Amino acid sequence: MVPKPFSSPAPAQFIPTVADVDRIAALTDPVLRNLQITQCYSDVSAAFRAQIGMSANWCTFATWASKQAGQTIRREDLIRTVEAVLSTDQAISQALLRLITLAKQLDATPDTSVLQQSVWYGLLIAAADRASDAVSRGNKKVFEEIAREFARFMATCGSDTVFTQPHLDAFCDGLRPGDPPHGQRYLRQAFTHYYQSRFETDPKKQCELRLLANLEVGFHEQTRLQPEIAESLNAATIDGNELKRQLRELLFPTGSWLSRLRLSFLDLFGQTNALDKALDRLVSLVQVQIRSAITTHLMTLTFPPNVRLRLGHDLTTTFPASLRTLTNADLRSLLGQIDLSPDSLNQSGAVDWANLPERMHFIADLFRCYHESADLFSSAFTMEQITALRAGQRPTGRL
Repeated sequence: MVPKPFSSPAPAQFIPTVADVDRIAALTDPVLRNLQITQCYSDVSAAFRAQIGMSANWCTFATWASKQAGQTIRREDLIRTVEAVLSTDQAISQALLRLITLAKQLDATPDTSVLQQSVWYGLLIAAADRASDAVSRGNKKVFEEIAREFARFMATCGSDTVFTQPHLDAFCDGLRPGDPPHGQRYLRQAFTHYYQSRFETDPKKQCELRLLANLEVGFHEQTRLQPEIAESLNAATIDGNELKRQLRELLFPTGSWLSRLRLSFLDLFGQTNALDKALDRLVSLVQVQIRSAITTHLMTLTFPPNVRLRLGHDLTTTFPASLRTLTNADLRSLLGQIDLSPDSLNQSGAVDWANLPERMHFIADLFRCYHESADLFSSAFTMEQITALRAGQRPTGRL
C-alpha cells in the first residue's frame, strides 16, 4: 500500500518543553511512563511539523515505535500467545507424551496439566518480565535524551523566521562531541539539517535534508539502544538445566523419600538415560518456541491506518516520488553506509534485529518509504485517553 501524501499541515495543539520531558522520564511506573512517552512523542511530532515542515520527523516514527513497545511493557497478549503455541505445538505434545510414558515406566505418577502449568507458565512469566523490563529501559533511555533535544531545539530555534546561525550554534553547543553511544555528533548534524530544511526553498532539497536528519537521529538512537535490544531478544533464553531440574522434581518430588530413593536407584543403574533424553528433547523444543514467539512479538510494528509490518520481512510499499532518486551528497553517503541495497527494498527485512547494520538497513528504507505519509500523524490515543494522560492518569480502553 502506498502511503497517503500530505495535504496541509495541522497546527500543533501542545508544544512539550524540556521540563515536560524530564517529568515524564522521572516517572517510576513503567506502564504509565510509556504511555506518557508515546503521547509526548506525538505532541513533539505535531509541534515539529508545524515549525519545520509537513514531512514525517523522527518523533513521528518514534510515536508508533513507543506505542508498539507499550504492548511488550504491559505484556499484552504475549503470555497468551506463547502459551497457545506451547499447548498446540505437535512436536512439544509428542515430546511431553514420550516423557510421561517413560516416567510412568519408572513408577512416577506425572500429571500433564501440572507439568504444563507449573513449568511452562512460570517460564513464560519470567521471559515476558525480562522482555518488558529491557524494552521499558530502552524506551526511557531514548526518550529522555532525544525527546529532550527536540524540545530544546524548538525552544531555541522554533520561532526563527530567518536563518539565525547564533541560535543554531547555541543549540548545538549543548550537544556532546563524538560518536554514539556517548557522543552526540549525529544529533548535532541532524538538527542542523532540520534547521537548514526549514529555510530551503527547493522542495526536493528540503525533502532530502529532512530524510537525512531523520536517519541521523535514527542511527544515534539505534546505536545507543543496542544493549537493550539484544537483551529483549534474549529474554526468551531459559536455563535448560534448571528446567530439567524442575521437571524431575515434579516427576519425583523431593518431599517423598520413597520417590527420591527410587530415582537415585534408577540413576545408579543407568535406567534414567531415556528419561534424560526425553527431558532434553522437551526442553529444547520449549526453548525454540518461546524464543520464536517472543521474537515475532518484538519484531512487529503497526502504523495507522492498518499497516502491520514484520520487521524481518522486506517492505512492500514504494519510495515516494520525491525520494526515488537522491542528490544530496551527505544523504547518499550515509545510505551507502547503512543501506545494504541502495534505492531498492530488496533484503530490507532484518533477519536478526539484534544486528545493528541489518536494523539500520530496514529503518533507512522504512523512513524513506513513509516520509510523506500523512497517516503517521494520526493520534496515538483517543481524546479521552489523552485527557487522562495530561492529568497524569492511566487511561482506560484499548491502548
